[in-house]
Amino acid sequence: MGGIRFPGPLVAGRFVRRLNRFAALVEVAGQQEEVHVRNSGRLHELFTPGREVLLEAATTPGRRTRFTLALVRLPIGYVSADAHLPNALVAEGLQRRAIPGFRRHRILRREPAMGEGRADFLLANGRRRCLLEVKSVTLVEEGVALFPDAPTIRGRTHVEHLIAARRSGLGAAILFVIQRSDVRAFAPNQDADPEFTQALRRASRAGVCVCAMRCRVEPKGVRLDRPVPVRLDLVGPKAGGRERG
Repeated sequence: MGGIRFPGPLVAGRFVRRLNRFAALVEVAGQQEEVHVRNSGRLHELFTPGREVLLEAATTPGRRTRFTLALVRLPIGYVSADAHLPNALVAEGLQRRAIPGFRRHRILRREPAMGEGRADFLLANGRRRCLLEVKSVTLVEEGVALFPDAPTIRGRTHVEHLIAARRSGLGAAILFVIQRSDVRAFAPNQDADPEFTQALRRASRAGVCVCAMRCRVEPKGVRLDRPVPVRLDLVGPKAGGRERG
């Protein structure tokens, strides 16, 4: 089956409030406790008071917080809140040749130089080279996964670098990993960041592969499930119902 399994049983808690970009207050066994959050996104749709969350026990000696917030339970099932997990999922999927469109690719290098920054992977398919950027997605509206949930200059810069790489003769791709299963399509979130949306459309026209996969998320672990259609013509947080005119 593949995927990433949690190292041990997760601990149940109730979300209280966000403290900052990387910390939250969670009630665990009747006591409020600060936990680490591996996600700098806003996550307003996930982090609501009283919501059930599952925590991963820290394994690093001397760490200040005992837990990391791993999963959030919604009526539709679990959502992974760990923005670091998609890279691990993609690396594992590439090694198993389990990602459609990349079954013949192997990882040549991680975090290769890309413009003034770095991509997530440099892939090889025979003599061909391809830069791959991975993005974590948690926001879903009316069955459509949306990225970003807030303006992202960094994300837009990554897309522009992929366009430049493609024009230089390299392969280039961006994979949106949707860390939940209740989705039927992916679209850029124009209402949150119109400039990112326009950049992604330019990238597609320039030959950058824009793709998305949803995940199966369970208390035992998370795995890539299947691709979902990318709809660059849809706009706004209610993207399921509006097309670009």
